[in-house]
Amino acid sequence: MLTYCKHCVMPDTKPDLHLDDEGVCNACRSYEKRKEVDWDARHNELLQVLEKYRSRDGSNWDCIVPVSGGKDSTYQVVRMLQLGLNPLCVTSSTCDLSVLGRQNITNLKHLGVDYVEMSPNPLIRAKLNRVGLTQVGDISWPEHVGIFTIPVRAAVQFNVPLIVWGENSQNEYGGPAAAAGNNVLNRRWLEEFGGLLGMRVSDMIGMDGIEAKHLICYTYPSDEELARVGVTGLFLGHYLPWDGLANTLIAQANGFHSYDKVVEGSMVNYENLDNHQTGIHDYFKFLKFGFGRATDLACLHIRRDRLTRQDGLDAVKRLDGRFPSEYLGKSLDDILRPLDMTVDEFIRLCDKYTNKKIFKRDSSGALIKDRDGNLTKINYDNA
Repeated sequence: MLTYCKHCVMPDTKPDLHLDDEGVCNACRSYEKRKEVDWDARHNELLQVLEKYRSRDGSNWDCIVPVSGGKDSTYQVVRMLQLGLNPLCVTSSTCDLSVLGRQNITNLKHLGVDYVEMSPNPLIRAKLNRVGLTQVGDISWPEHVGIFTIPVRAAVQFNVPLIVWGENSQNEYGGPAAAAGNNVLNRRWLEEFGGLLGMRVSDMIGMDGIEAKHLICYTYPSDEELARVGVTGLFLGHYLPWDGLANTLIAQANGFHSYDKVVEGSMVNYENLDNHQTGIHDYFKFLKFGFGRATDLACLHIRRDRLTRQDGLDAVKRLDGRFPSEYLGKSLDDILRPLDMTVDEFIRLCDKYTNKKIFKRDSSGALIKDRDGNLTKINYDNA
């Protein structure tokens, strides 16, 4: 049986989630603490940090902002421009970029910023997608690595010390840039926050013909290079109230485009619009842990009193964990083709990574699926 937070709808199978004696998860408790934050004081702290790294003579950019073109990165750029900074926006190209994703990147550039995009070798990227999916059940492994490594490499290359990231899951942490003493990033810090997901980049060498020279984009600079530039970073969500819906409204007011319907596996139409592979990533999270993107979003809105818990449960039961037969209008077959993987092979892989303890099975132990391949959890709430 799955045990759920009594305040939101997150199951205790989520990694690093803990329920207290009252049955409330640490994420809900963390949000409660944010209601007590003095945001005016945090804003002043942000201004002090930014002023410290601002280019005095305009000869270089003030900071690097990693961007995808999504709602949050559009919001980040808007805020940096409002604060009078001259950012260099850096994109690590997504694995399977959608038309809408490219449109939103173009919009972001036209906000009035300098922009650099690194597009890793697509043949190697497809191999890494396949390795990630088959070895750890995460097709997005190379993307999650690249969105950290490429901006950091850009910081070293262009001699821009400050990197401004968006939200950090550890909301109480603003990032090393605010430290009074040693605030330079090192590889240990980057590997902790950069999401290597249990695999090292060096593990890829030798797999399917992959060589070290193919992995430059996914490798952090040396500690010596980081120290030479003084590369550091901050999380904007520590200093400004972070709310995905509010970020969306600000982004839309600045040209950001949403999808024309609710995104598959989600409950909204304004996020995860750039990569056709995202549906697979979210589906495997559902198979392994019993929750997907709809659960994530329901919990966020329940904590902000926009949804009742019952409405959240109803939405999750209808929308979460649907078999990803298509995503953003692209068929699963077409999404898998660059990975040299068939839908049948994909389904076998899904069954391999499914946590059999949390889904209904027949008398022989086989997973019960409907005609569309969807599974049913053994319980969607506490008994």
